[in-house]
Amino acid sequence: MSTLTQGREAYAERRWPDAVDRYTEADQAEGLPACDLEQLATSLIFTGGAAEGVDLLARAHLSYLADGDYAAAARCAVWTGMNLIMQGEPARSAGWIARAHRIVEDLPEPCPFEGLLFVPAGLGALYGGDGAAAAKAFTRAADLGRARGDADSAALGVLGLGRAKIMPGDLEDGLALLDEAMVAVTVGEISPVPAGIIYCAVIETCHLAFDLRRAHEWTRALDKECDAQPNLVALSGQCQMHRAELYRLHGAWSEAIAAAKTAQDFAFRGDRMATYGGFYEQGEVQRLRGEFDAAEASYRHAQETGFPPQPGLALLRLAQGRPEQAQTLLRQTMAGIDPGYRRRMLAARVEIELAAGDADAARTAMEELATVCAMIDMPMLHALAEQAQATVLAHDGDPAAALVLLRRAWSRWLSPAAHPHAAHAADTPVAGALTARETEVAQLVSAGLTNRDIAVELFISEKTVARHLSNIFTKLGLTSRAAATADAYQHGLV
Repeated sequence: MSTLTQGREAYAERRWPDAVDRYTEADQAEGLPACDLEQLATSLIFTGGAAEGVDLLARAHLSYLADGDYAAAARCAVWTGMNLIMQGEPARSAGWIARAHRIVEDLPEPCPFEGLLFVPAGLGALYGGDGAAAAKAFTRAADLGRARGDADSAALGVLGLGRAKIMPGDLEDGLALLDEAMVAVTVGEISPVPAGIIYCAVIETCHLAFDLRRAHEWTRALDKECDAQPNLVALSGQCQMHRAELYRLHGAWSEAIAAAKTAQDFAFRGDRMATYGGFYEQGEVQRLRGEFDAAEASYRHAQETGFPPQPGLALLRLAQGRPEQAQTLLRQTMAGIDPGYRRRMLAARVEIELAAGDADAARTAMEELATVCAMIDMPMLHALAEQAQATVLAHDGDPAAALVLLRRAWSRWLSPAAHPHAAHAADTPVAGALTARETEVAQLVSAGLTNRDIAVELFISEKTVARHLSNIFTKLGLTSRAAATADAYQHGLV
């Protein structure tokens, strides 16, 4: 078997380091044709060699032009530009996107990859806060992709349109579109790079929409995708930063720190998109633990990526006894961000404005959060809104009413809709007065998972799993995992 054939097989099997080695050897021996150069570039990008990968994409583009394959040359130019965006080089990116437009415009027949040209424009509008322009561009990308048989354009357009709908609060349609994009990925219709983009964008958007159940589900799916590709760098860091946030939200702080540090490691190795989340999530746990100096350093590292580390840094200033600085930081940040990110800062805004002495501003933020709840029916969001209302009521001297709301918020946070596995547990008769969470653990034990596996699956610590298992044994009068498995089958829990 030739070295070139070995490289192609390794690429098809997503053995990225082997693909890099074999393709590089073949290239040095006799040079690679354009399609193989493009696959070598992709393999390098996935193993952390983003800069070298972009250079090879440019070389593949020129090779396609020399072969007279102008449509493929245009596609390659778009992906060169897209990768440069992810590397933080907007000027070079714009040049490559413009080059792709010119090639497509000069083609005598419609280009099958024309839909890709509208994706960068949609992203620019989306990040600029212009949802209508973003929706228009992404709709065009999706329509062209479907009409001309380019699954990548179609899926990226659907993804972008979903995000554009979620921005103003149209969750039902927006999340349905995200799921549609993910189906295209999971059935294998999408090429590797856009598949990775879709995975990470969907998970991030689920967090912005306060949809923890979907975030759990797709994070686990991305876990499996990364585990199936040894030595994968791109995506792996982003997967870990999402895991860190889920661990933090579940109170598994040690696990959150470990995931955040792993995300940072992958970021240094080439997954640049994980840099912000890796450091921000580390800072969040450090702040919650009272490790203020360490949190300060983590937030500063996050800020170096160009994204504001908020509301974490503002809450750190509040914890340090500097409410006016916290107020200024958060007001400045919220004045210039899109609605999705603004919504995530409203609960912190209520707390900070009260501490800084501006009760009217706190009530305005509280009312804005309540308005968002009317558009977005998610347990986590309702819990945050009720917590914000309770904070204002306590400030106004009505602790009894505040306590009612806090209890309701706590119940919402523990509800099945707020946790991905609890829905099945809540619909199943709970044997021996097990709680819904204990039922989840019993189900996973019966599936043969270890305590560590269960902790990973539920985004809780191993100690918490052990405590739940001890409660299960005590309540059911059992002494072993085998007995718990038998009991679960007997009561129809599995």
